[in-house]
Amino acid sequence: MGFSTDAIHAGQTPDLTTGAVITPIYQTSTYAQEELGVNKGYEYGRTHNFTRQALEKNIATLEKGNFGIAFSSGLAAIQSVLFLLKPGSHVIVTENIYGGTFRLMDSIFKDYGIEFTWVDTSDIRKVKKAVKLNTKMVYIETPTNPLLRLTDLRGVAYICKKHKLISVVDNTFMTPYFQQPLKFGIDVVLHSTTKYLNGHSDVIGGIVITNNSEIHERLRYLQNAVGAVPSPFDCWLTLRATKTLSVRMKQHNENAIKIAKYLSKNPKVKKVFYPGLPNHPHYKLAKRQMSGFGGMLTADFGSINLVKKILKSVKIFTLAESLGGVESLISHPASMTHASVPKNLREKMGITDGLIRFSVGIEDVEDLIADITQAIGK
Repeated sequence: MGFSTDAIHAGQTPDLTTGAVITPIYQTSTYAQEELGVNKGYEYGRTHNFTRQALEKNIATLEKGNFGIAFSSGLAAIQSVLFLLKPGSHVIVTENIYGGTFRLMDSIFKDYGIEFTWVDTSDIRKVKKAVKLNTKMVYIETPTNPLLRLTDLRGVAYICKKHKLISVVDNTFMTPYFQQPLKFGIDVVLHSTTKYLNGHSDVIGGIVITNNSEIHERLRYLQNAVGAVPSPFDCWLTLRATKTLSVRMKQHNENAIKIAKYLSKNPKVKKVFYPGLPNHPHYKLAKRQMSGFGGMLTADFGSINLVKKILKSVKIFTLAESLGGVESLISHPASMTHASVPKNLREKMGITDGLIRFSVGIEDVEDLIADITQAIGK
């Protein structure tokens, strides 16, 4: 089936009891058993929930995966993936990564004997060089947050298969509409469903997708054992939202390209980071492994004073954490999403105080450009 057809129908069938077209919210903590040891495949709400299963099947289908495992947040999904490792394991990680992921790895998992090496994975040679005898996983974001640097998915998959490593891709920024890492040989894909997959800024959630049955069995065990599962209502909201994912992503992409071009011509902007611009260093790679460029872009205004004035003056863009909603958001990575990353490491990666990250929504793009223009003018 085509992407939009799968987005609307995958994992969903009319309710067997009533014929309801929309998957019901199975808001229950437990299930009646017919007799001792006999049930309908459902025993306890943390372990099984029909609404959650529908969501897992839906997003797995969109990612061209066999298995989906849903969690209560994106970080809970990342945590469970890291639980695939044992003490003494070494992980190669994209250096320009979401601050929450960095915090989880650097401040928590390091204390349990997991070693991390932060690498510019946009240079595949550096990934090869970083592999050690105890390396067990390569974890990448592509594009990265917030500098929108890309990593060659096929190249990472090749290295991981050669050295028997688990390859993991955070695909939150692109969604399966624009990028499907499993098709390039990646083992595990994860999302913060809080972002584009839900797209309406009213749910916290995460999901992991894989084609590997052993990884799936372990993650399914962890989902139940750790218990970080999403509520049935949150699953229902996200399942409702994926139905419009394709039309939303088209508009996010269209608006972001126009704003990126506008900012690149504005004399107050020193640099624009957006893979859809031909001057982006990874533009050709973006064309090869992505079918669009997404709704995220970052601009360097060079001055924290100018940044503060812009953030205070925007009227349609909302100064807020998060991204991927239908409404446009604006943020300051150095003090918001990446505040947990030490300043010297932030600056080494290029996350300066002059950066503004734009999560471009689906409003009329003329209004968004006018909003940015008046904010810069002030």
